[in-house]
Amino acid sequence: MRNPYEWLAAAVNNHTWTVAGVALAIFIVACFGLSLVSMETSDDAYLDKTTPRGALLNHYVETYGSDAIMLLYETDSVRSPEILEYIDNLQEDLRNERYVDSVSGVVDLLKQANGGTLPSSTAEINAIIGQAPPEMVERMLPSDLMTISVIALEPGVTMEAQQQVVGNIKSIVAISEPPAGLTVTVSGNPAFSLEMGEAMGSETGMLILVAMILMVFAVMFLFSHVRYRLLPVGIVAVGLIMTFGLMGLFGIPISMVVVGAFPVLIGIGIDYAIQLHARFDEEIRRGTIPEAVWATVTQMGPSILIAMLSTALGFIAMFFAPVPMVADFGMVCTIGVVSCYIAALIIVPVFAIVTRYRPKKEAVSAGTEPSGGESLIERYDRLLGRLAYTVAKYPIPVIMLFAVVAAGGFYLDQSVPVSADEKTFVPGDMPALLSLEKLTRVMGSTSTIPVVVLADDVLSPETLAWIDQFGVYEQEHNDKITGVTSVATLIREYNGGVLPSTEREVDAIVARIPESTLSRYLNGNLEAVLEFSTVDMEMSVARDQVGRIQNDVAWNNPPAGVTVRLTGQMEMFAAVMDDISDSRTYMTLIGFVFILGFLVLVYRKFSAISPVIPIVFIVGWNGAIMYLLGLEYTPLTAVLGSMTIGVASEYTILIMERCEEELARGMEFLDAVQTAVQKIGTAITVSGLTTVFGFSALTLSTFNIISNFGIVTVISVGFSLVGGIVVMPAILALMYRFSGRSRVPAGAANPE
Repeated sequence: MRNPYEWLAAAVNNHTWTVAGVALAIFIVACFGLSLVSMETSDDAYLDKTTPRGALLNHYVETYGSDAIMLLYETDSVRSPEILEYIDNLQEDLRNERYVDSVSGVVDLLKQANGGTLPSSTAEINAIIGQAPPEMVERMLPSDLMTISVIALEPGVTMEAQQQVVGNIKSIVAISEPPAGLTVTVSGNPAFSLEMGEAMGSETGMLILVAMILMVFAVMFLFSHVRYRLLPVGIVAVGLIMTFGLMGLFGIPISMVVVGAFPVLIGIGIDYAIQLHARFDEEIRRGTIPEAVWATVTQMGPSILIAMLSTALGFIAMFFAPVPMVADFGMVCTIGVVSCYIAALIIVPVFAIVTRYRPKKEAVSAGTEPSGGESLIERYDRLLGRLAYTVAKYPIPVIMLFAVVAAGGFYLDQSVPVSADEKTFVPGDMPALLSLEKLTRVMGSTSTIPVVVLADDVLSPETLAWIDQFGVYEQEHNDKITGVTSVATLIREYNGGVLPSTEREVDAIVARIPESTLSRYLNGNLEAVLEFSTVDMEMSVARDQVGRIQNDVAWNNPPAGVTVRLTGQMEMFAAVMDDISDSRTYMTLIGFVFILGFLVLVYRKFSAISPVIPIVFIVGWNGAIMYLLGLEYTPLTAVLGSMTIGVASEYTILIMERCEEELARGMEFLDAVQTAVQKIGTAITVSGLTTVFGFSALTLSTFNIISNFGIVTVISVGFSLVGGIVVMPAILALMYRFSGRSRVPAGAANPE
């Protein structure tokens, strides 16, 4: 019974157009899926709703409220009656918008103090403002040049709806004809998320385009010794479209982290295409097209399959990440490498038959022919062969040197900082970020730390007293807390500043509080919320504050039957920092376990661990370079370890497979290693450098999180080449001394 690769080779040789038609049909379905791809900028990208923490945050947002949208008005004097009249009319229009709960600003203060109408003169305006509470004026009118309107949204408004409201507000402002000299800016977290999503959408297209252009130049220069040298570029384009299509069909969104997957896929996908194309070009030089198709598909196909599955296992390890967009990154990369592998395996032989492929007579690199008669490619082949022979002959010094560097890298890796602050990931000149920073400077921090209190009856005098006491305790003992609002503070406000002592009094006071106000801090009798306002903090400081409040909750000993939990975006990002710190090592270990188990299963012998050992070194080198370049671990760079395992395993496995193939033909070990590296090393170098070109597109990103990831992945691919071409021969030499001649690979059978 033929194995699948023999069946595919026979099908391509005997039914070329049928195979091409089936492949085209699958491609058309993938094109349809392109229209279903969506962007993800909400909290769902950071926190899994199925976890207790994610479920609590989702419940809090749906029950108690959404982020507010801010309007910043800037002019020479916002106290001008004409300016204030415009603001009043605009606020009235905005109150009629769907999902808008309330709109407030300095005009409401003026109207309240003037019998419900705006004062008509600047003197009246100044007089009212002079008599208003200073803290209220400071927030609504931070200077004579600026004022702010706060648009509070209804509780439970989704991120998509919030962004829709932002778009509607921008449209209303655009057609409202502001007075001359007045600038109106829509700001706040929803506006920031909307602009970030739009920027990511355009960024994705730009990165893919740049990666493809760089890859074209790399292939034209490095792969010029074969005919149809741009064929791998077309294959990667097909694989990428299939990946996008499957993302749409499976409902996988594009997030800030997933954007970085596409240049990664371009770099890895080109490798499969180049390896198969190079092998076909090698085989066609000594046989017919059908024989070359058979040899390429049946011998190179299984070898690349093992490498591809190892790569996929490195990405599958990311499925276990607690951060959803990291898991999505792994899923997209897994789908992508499988798509690119299948595309290369089918397109290369089909294209060769359709075009009646003929090899070039000479292997010339970039049109340069040395005077000695050998091309640059041939000289490079010999150089790699001699290097592999020398390394395999003296393996221990090589292994010791690289192992020491790796050990130092693992040590330094523990000192690499972790960051989960979304605002540091985006371009520093993004207008929405600049307006948000201006808003923070004039109003103070708009962030809060919500604390959810659960009890059989949160309105019992005992529970209310604890809520009130805890709010006061935090304000007195925590210098980062600027205020607190809760059902207890509301009841105090409506009861002359004191808490009632009986349930009947509590019920009577609660009945007087407007439902729209009460619902932001009370959910029936079973749940209430304290919202602590804070100063503006770096995310690392906020992370410490979240931990401090959690400790304070335990210290203040809630009444029996009362459960207290922190939630909100600040707590979420603090948790993400912990998740990144813990999961990056966890994902790397899972990746190693997966690949090691897979290789043992495939090869069924001790020497199967050979491809993994250089990868251990490479992961250590990555840690050293992260520390030396002063980079941080983010949700994207957290995948570096498991991604490196996937990428580097391909190179090491292909070297080992080719060495086994040469041993099966009767070569001595050192000659087999030399021939293997000499034959496949050039293809690995070409594909590796082309991968570097693909990854280097990431360094051009305006998003810091993506550009930093591009830097470390470019270096990591370089390390992977060193690991495959230099370290792997040394490891094979040691393994050969212990285990003797390797197995005969299954793909070594003669064509039928």
